[in-house]
Amino acid sequence: MTDTVTEFVAADDQADPSPEAATVEQKLIDQLVGQARSKGLQLTGEGGLLQQLTKAVLESALEGEITDHLGYDKHDPAGKDGGNSRNGTRSKTVLTDIGPVEIDVPRDREGSFEPAIVKKRQRRLTGVDEMVLSLSAKGLTHGEISAHLAEVYGANVSKTTISTITDKVMDGMAEWQNRPLDRVYPVVFIDAINVKIRDGQVANRPIYVALAVTAEGHRDILGLWAGDGGEGAKHWLRVLSELKNRGVEDVLMLVCDGLKGLPDAVGEVWPRTVVQTCVVHLLRASFRYAARQDWDKIAKALKPVYTAPSEDAATTRFLEFAETWGKKYPAIVRLWESSWPEFTPFLQFDAEIRRIVCTTNSIESVNARIRKAVRSRGHFPTEQAALKCVYMAVMSLDPTGAGRKRWTTRWKGAMNVFDLAFDGRLTAGQL
Repeated sequence: MTDTVTEFVAADDQADPSPEAATVEQKLIDQLVGQARSKGLQLTGEGGLLQQLTKAVLESALEGEITDHLGYDKHDPAGKDGGNSRNGTRSKTVLTDIGPVEIDVPRDREGSFEPAIVKKRQRRLTGVDEMVLSLSAKGLTHGEISAHLAEVYGANVSKTTISTITDKVMDGMAEWQNRPLDRVYPVVFIDAINVKIRDGQVANRPIYVALAVTAEGHRDILGLWAGDGGEGAKHWLRVLSELKNRGVEDVLMLVCDGLKGLPDAVGEVWPRTVVQTCVVHLLRASFRYAARQDWDKIAKALKPVYTAPSEDAATTRFLEFAETWGKKYPAIVRLWESSWPEFTPFLQFDAEIRRIVCTTNSIESVNARIRKAVRSRGHFPTEQAALKCVYMAVMSLDPTGAGRKRWTTRWKGAMNVFDLAFDGRLTAGQL
């Protein structure tokens, strides 16, 4: 069977595109499949026809490469006493999409032969790395990926190897984190994802995600930053200055969840930017102070506050809420009072803008994907490992592009309202 496979590869190396040649190739394929079936040989799996064919193709290609390198064919007298020459082969197992394949790699006496199709020290062919990265981005742990590859492909890939593969994304992450950005964004959302990192002991640490909506209505994640939970104005000044140095000259509105020191830093970097507290986060924080049976009542009582037609009306509605619920839940009243300067800005705008900045739907779908990947890991040994996981989850968002179309449709109408409300700054930033 192996000889037949080798003959097929040799014939394919010299194939011509004529119909007659295609007929011969088909007969060879039929012959291979027929012999495999008659001898009870599986088409796939260990020792199967595809594995043997892959071995023959790789070894044939390697033989062609060393022939080009040395300048003469195998067993050709021209190579005798001609300087560098063949020096046998060495066995090597490579992981392919159909499983591990053992091949014989030719060597030369001078050690100058550098194969291209299977490079020195290369143990995986194209496709395996991409598969590992894809599975990791979907939230599978290194152990689960190893088990999956063993079960489906019969490939023995250690957790250490998988970690080595995923470490390759760090170079791409550094380039992505420093890429040039647009001059102006209508809205930037900044939110935190809590991850568990073992630094002496396991503790929660935030990773901040900056998600922007572009002037064309597309979603663009601007970057990721690790923190320790005690960030202040100095930290945010560094983050925002980084964004400005990458080309962001203006942000119309920045929506966040009461991050300490962020409004002051925004005022330093983009003085005209409106800082808006996320209303949904404010509501969720309110529920943490209330008994579950009162959640619906509190949500109903607070709705007139954040849907009020003006700041004065919102103040009146909030005083009514405080009078009704202040004695039972004074912490909720204090929460809204402390958040009031960053809560009220969006009340001056059109309903179209309110609808966008009042909710975090724009970023919640991103956070859901990230949290899924983070939760499956349990905790991370280092900050870099956590950032790598979040970055891969971000890169796996919307691979088909279908979400991009929905985003464009959802935001397109609001862009005109933004440009009017902010005196043409959005349009000017695109010139």
